[in-house]
Amino acid sequence: MTDTGIYQALALQVGCAAVNRCQDRAGARERMLETITRLRAQIRASKAFIGPHLRLVVLPEYFLTGFPMGESIAAWADKAALEMTGPEYEALSALSADNGIYLSGNAYELDDHFPGLYFQTSFIIAPNGNVELRYRRLISMFAPTPHDVLDRYLDIYGLDGLFPVLDTPLGRLAAVASEEILYPELTRAFALRGAELICHSSSEVGSPLPTPKNIAKQARAYENHVYVVSANSAGINDIDIPAASTDGGSKVVDFHGQVLAEASPGESMVANAEIDIGALRHYRRRPGMGNLLSRQRLELFTGLYAGSVYPANTLLNADGAIRIPDRQHFLQTQAGTIAALLERGIIR
Repeated sequence: MTDTGIYQALALQVGCAAVNRCQDRAGARERMLETITRLRAQIRASKAFIGPHLRLVVLPEYFLTGFPMGESIAAWADKAALEMTGPEYEALSALSADNGIYLSGNAYELDDHFPGLYFQTSFIIAPNGNVELRYRRLISMFAPTPHDVLDRYLDIYGLDGLFPVLDTPLGRLAAVASEEILYPELTRAFALRGAELICHSSSEVGSPLPTPKNIAKQARAYENHVYVVSANSAGINDIDIPAASTDGGSKVVDFHGQVLAEASPGESMVANAEIDIGALRHYRRRPGMGNLLSRQRLELFTGLYAGSVYPANTLLNADGAIRIPDRQHFLQTQAGTIAALLERGIIR
């Protein structure tokens, strides 16, 4: 793609069929494949309506499964986490290839390097059907992350695996999951690695009021000069939480922080808009007060950021072996972090 390349991106707002009530692993896998079959038809129809210049589709957070509601790490890994070469990825790859699109989404995923754990993974599949980017969510409240096994994760995947950026004909793409959009450092890290568009898979509060995540999407886009394509669930079905609690607000935000398109509640393809990576690149190259990315003075902050707040490697034993946690581990670690912040005088 040259600097004049322009295409359409879609934050596809779709309902989630949760697997929590499935009786076994087989039932959950069957439901996931049914979801992919439904998505295949919806994406094909959306592209027919929007036009052949639709090149990127972003799906909501954990669109295949919903989220754990009381299940242990081991139980959720068995029921809901995908194998990296499993049939669900094969079906999603075929979907991408059949529609000639880059497809981004988010799922729970197993990794043979970390037996017993799962990671929440944002992926990007290319039109050739290859999974070309895997980003494992780094900040999560109740789930394992690469930060919890950081030393071993870096040994295996390196910094490129921690903060992956994919160079494509659509520009340089990265992914951020759910509430991670609230953390400025995370999107800034991707921008400093060259990202031009953030695929944001989310399942968040549906509200007519400004929400923290929706404010953050515009802020992250503006302060880093990136596009943000953010897909929210159109409700989560077959759990006790009222389905429409996470519904609506999927959007495309440009590199000025302006919302280009936004969906109302319900399943929708309305959140589609034109992406002009050439215009973004031109803006980033132009000196001026508005070019915030080029005005960062990062040396000022290295001392402050060098100290730990939430500790790394809490799921690695002293001998490097992986420790499988219960859900209470994460609350206990956060409580310890708050106590440490009090002791250091950072909070009162």
